[in-house]
Amino acid sequence: MTEPDVLERNIREHQERQRVAWQHLSMPSLTAFESRELRNQIKQSGAELRRCLDMRSERLRTAPVTRAHASSIGLN
Repeated sequence: MTEPDVLERNIREHQERQRVAWQHLSMPSLTAFESRELRNQIKQSGAELRRCLDMRSERLRTAPVTRAHASSIGLN
């Protein structure tokens, strides 16, 4: 698996963790401790997600423009 593939997989995993954690957080049966732990997990996962998204953004920003891509965005 290439590095960009791993990065995309990590992004999807963090997004899924966020989705599931928010769903669980809405459950009225949670104790105060469980709720606090979920919020901590959401913060931690959110920070990792932002880091991964920043890495992807940086790669896309600095990636060389291929001829096909250049023509598709009107640079030729």
